[in-house]
Amino acid sequence: MSAALRSQHQIHLLGRPVGYHLRRSARRTLGLTIDGRGLSVAAPLRAPHSAVEAFLKAHDRWVLDKLTALAARPQAAKLAVVDDLSFPLMGTPCRLTLSRGRAEVRWIAADADDNACLMLRCTTRQSPAECLKRALQARALSYFEGRVAEFALRIGVPVPPVGLTQARTRWGSCSARGIRLHWRLIHLSPDLIDYVVAHEVAHRVHMNHSPRFWALVAQVIPDVGGARLRLRQLGRALPEFIDAAEPAASSID
Repeated sequence: MSAALRSQHQIHLLGRPVGYHLRRSARRTLGLTIDGRGLSVAAPLRAPHSAVEAFLKAHDRWVLDKLTALAARPQAAKLAVVDDLSFPLMGTPCRLTLSRGRAEVRWIAADADDNACLMLRCTTRQSPAECLKRALQARALSYFEGRVAEFALRIGVPVPPVGLTQARTRWGSCSARGIRLHWRLIHLSPDLIDYVVAHEVAHRVHMNHSPRFWALVAQVIPDVGGARLRLRQLGRALPEFIDAAEPAASSID
């Protein structure tokens, strides 16, 4: 979208300053969205700015309530990828052994304390955070393929192709081309992964969220309501990996 069709603004709602992103397109109506990026307003190309602000003021309480709720949500922990980092893998801690050299990924089975271990070696040119992300994505895809095959068998549909996604707001999707699952699900416990997998596989029978769809999911997931609630709570705080700050280079002039 060109810069002319998107811009940032600020408005006072009930005495509180609120920033928002304005996006113009060929749509016919005004719309509001609040997500991790904040408040966005979608507007028709020719809608006057006064109409945009009037629309916001007409929904001021809703906007402020949603922004307050968003600020109160648990925030994703930003974990610096360093040697001996502990991160969640399928609901349990996993210890990272990080080194430099010839690229290598080696998973080690859980120890006596039920902690798995990942031995990760990156070249000097590679980002440790990206190396860890790719290792987790490969692990996730392998595991998800097996679970999709399992639930396809239980529900009675052909096994679909499986891919990964990193969409901001969806844990999975289903289309005629197959099923896509968010790679970060690999941080969660197996029962929550199974809930998302079963949800998407059930869409191979019902491409909607009708009572028949939910009844089918409930046939293979014992506590659908509980799984949805836990996914909503735990999914907000999954870690994000960043590279550790490199020490400043010394110099002599």
